[in-house]
Amino acid sequence: MAGKAKKAKIDRQPMPEQDPKVRARNFEEVPHGYTPETAMTEASRCLQCKKPGCVAGCPVNVDIPGFIKLIEQGDFQGAIRNLWAKNSLPAVCGRVCPQEEQCEGVCIVGKKGNPVAIGNLERFAADYERENGTGELPPQQESTGKKVAVVGAGPSGLTVAGDLIAKGHDVTVFEAFHKAGGVLIYGIPEFRLPKDIVASEVGFMEKQGVKFECNAVVGSIVSLDELFEEGYDAIYIGVGAGLPRFLNIPGENYIGVFSANEYLTRSNLMKAYLFPKYDTPIPIGKNVVVFGAGNVAMDSARTAMRLGADKVRIVYRRSRDEMPARAEELHHAEEEGIEFYLLTNPTRLIGDEKGFLTGMECLKMELGEPDESGRRRPIPIKGSEFQLECDLAVVAVGSGSNPLLTRATPDMDLNQWGYIVTDPKTGKTTKKGVWAGGDIVTGAATVILAMGAGRIAADSIQDYLTLGW
Repeated sequence: MAGKAKKAKIDRQPMPEQDPKVRARNFEEVPHGYTPETAMTEASRCLQCKKPGCVAGCPVNVDIPGFIKLIEQGDFQGAIRNLWAKNSLPAVCGRVCPQEEQCEGVCIVGKKGNPVAIGNLERFAADYERENGTGELPPQQESTGKKVAVVGAGPSGLTVAGDLIAKGHDVTVFEAFHKAGGVLIYGIPEFRLPKDIVASEVGFMEKQGVKFECNAVVGSIVSLDELFEEGYDAIYIGVGAGLPRFLNIPGENYIGVFSANEYLTRSNLMKAYLFPKYDTPIPIGKNVVVFGAGNVAMDSARTAMRLGADKVRIVYRRSRDEMPARAEELHHAEEEGIEFYLLTNPTRLIGDEKGFLTGMECLKMELGEPDESGRRRPIPIKGSEFQLECDLAVVAVGSGSNPLLTRATPDMDLNQWGYIVTDPKTGKTTKKGVWAGGDIVTGAATVILAMGAGRIAADSIQDYLTLGW
């Protein structure tokens, strides 16, 4: 009991960060990470619960008390090997998972104070291994002779690949873009997830034997049936939800209006933020508005500021309490000078005679009763119209199902929104030998939920390859 009381007196160790005024104009990573000493101190706060809620709160069931105990003991190699047993992408998850809603959200230490910084410790273990490790690979089973095709190199696809290569299967990942990583590469900006981190995680899988075929659009250059004809025994689909959504208001065709998908893909995957070193141009708005309030909206707004905007505003029709972005992302955005225009709904975009965006018209809103999402429904305030000037607008209000593969596979059931229908307990689709998971099944969600779906599907694929459908 005395030991727990002593642990409770240790404050959560803060993560050192770039100064907001400095980082708002560069693309370097915002947090600097823990030192070994800080990590060991933070790890000592863990109570090592007999029934750890944090593990149940993790979609991939990482042995959280186990890896944290190893960090506390200074066994950093042991910690990363513990993590690898459940998580193929610990450096990524430590940076972008919504820990505050999952593992840290149910941490017992957090009942009377700040929870253990599980995400920061996961990041530390992965970074320490990358920078100081021996290069030793996780154990793998002997080859089974079975071949698995994974369509899409995003978080769910990479999880499936990592799990099945360890079980001795031959795994090939087909990726439509020229780099593997999915949303980790094209969606999340450098300052939140450095791309060399993703490349390192992908390279690690290649060392384990996973093969990657990029610039391979399955559904266009090859069908699922043709993959089976080529000798693949099972297929996993993790192509994401990359179809842009717009507001459907007048003026969205003006020059200077972008979907967040295109805007972030240009900046991240195509390296437009380093123009002219890389030859992908991107417009540098001076007066930017971003529609939406999720993590993608925050990424877009913070990217615009770093590209040189004088003013960046988030325009959102609900209040701050309903904003779906992580609290950390909202906090970082505000620190960097992003303005929030809340309870504000755009009604039309305004342009000049040459077709360039010059402004927008908005309505003030008030909140009524909750709608089907559980959030209070925004109601227009009559006669509250006003205008804002802007020369660049980014629409970040969600995305739809990627149709390239699904419409080329008519014998696989989809729901009314175009997402693939699966058995939630296995990830099986209605097409024999085919599984799916991540955003193409659920709609846009988090990296770790996509990974959780990949883990479920990988276990089911393993059963199929050894026991049958």
